[in-house]
Amino acid sequence: MRILYLDCFSGISGDMSVAALLDLGIDEARFTAELAKLELAGYRIEIKKKLKCGIMGTDFNVILQDDHAHDHDHDHDHDHTHDHGHDHAHDHEAHTHVHAQAHTAHESHDHRNLFDIETLIANSALSPYVKNLSKKIFREVAVAEASVHGKSLEEVHFHEVGAVDSIVDIIATAICLELLAVDGIYASALHDGQGSIVCAHGVMPVPVPAVMAMLKDSGIPLVIEDVNTELITPTGMAIIKSIAQAFGKMPNIEIEAVGYGLGKRDTGKFNALRAVVGETGTRAIKDKVVVIETNIDNTTPEILGYTVEKLLEAGALDAYQIPIQMKKNRAGTLLGVICAEGDEEKLADIIFAETGSIGVRTYGCERFILDRTQVSVATQLGTARAKVTQYNVSRDVKIAPEYEDCKTLAKSLNLPLRTVYEVVAEQARLDLENV
Repeated sequence: MRILYLDCFSGISGDMSVAALLDLGIDEARFTAELAKLELAGYRIEIKKKLKCGIMGTDFNVILQDDHAHDHDHDHDHDHTHDHGHDHAHDHEAHTHVHAQAHTAHESHDHRNLFDIETLIANSALSPYVKNLSKKIFREVAVAEASVHGKSLEEVHFHEVGAVDSIVDIIATAICLELLAVDGIYASALHDGQGSIVCAHGVMPVPVPAVMAMLKDSGIPLVIEDVNTELITPTGMAIIKSIAQAFGKMPNIEIEAVGYGLGKRDTGKFNALRAVVGETGTRAIKDKVVVIETNIDNTTPEILGYTVEKLLEAGALDAYQIPIQMKKNRAGTLLGVICAEGDEEKLADIIFAETGSIGVRTYGCERFILDRTQVSVATQLGTARAKVTQYNVSRDVKIAPEYEDCKTLAKSLNLPLRTVYEVVAEQARLDLENV
């Protein structure tokens, strides 16, 4: 299975997303030919190889025709004033200029709403994949902006979230993903800065409100860096939320290509988005665990059940009870615990404290487990977590809704637990298919 992993160690923006994917080796001629199918006026693009902090990467710029700067810095989605600096470095590397083709060179882009954007996409010659993914990303931005500004979707205009440059960034990202043709997309935890930034609406805290709105109830992990600026833009947030199946550590893969999409920020650190493409055969991981066992015939079932709960709360990987026949034909219970190396002593103490056991057995063993990811699933019943695993090159996935979340929804809605499980599992499967 071929997967894409996006390492957002320095945040993410629209132009960084496009640049990182292009830097993986996507053919620029194919890319620009596809982008030309979007009939949008008033811009040209520039793709350049540059050095940043001694690392070679790709810089992607959307340059508006009415801009007079050498490079238009759209790292902040046109929602912010241009006091964050322009990149005027005069590099001598080869670069590509592509001029947008459209009916009117001076078409206004100040008052497009979500319907206008969706109509523009629908009327283009872009592929169905690019159209569907682009619409999904734009709707994510529009919903967040509507929430933040107290407006309806119809009232949100895209000068607030990045007119032409954000339109191009989102369409270009979708095109790159289609050209990459990966089987799955994963991402790291997101990293953002702190402090405040000057926007069209005034001085705003970082993370900016639209980004915070998209993070709400998403289950996406966020890390705040000691950097006094914005690292995650609304467009970048919408892209990563719309395309990533899960967030966390990079899956076990044989790395095929690495790309760096350069950001415009001078943070004192390497400001870039890293993209990694690789193959994974089996998603099974081998690790070492310790098994604790004890035979018990002098403790009630209620206390044994309570003991199992305490063991799991204390960090046991699993705990179980098996009916056994002990000496002198006494009925008993085998209490078993699986735990990480180093946890056996504290878990044995719980067994001694809660049961009548006066001795336990421990032994180390190895196990194979499928690499799993946790996703947040938004359904018509509410939001619940689910574990997703995939093995070898099969497109079949195993989806396990989180019991506690489903139980909460079932009780609050007075529905059978089985019904909630089915709804969450089906929605999780649909979410994966639409990525």
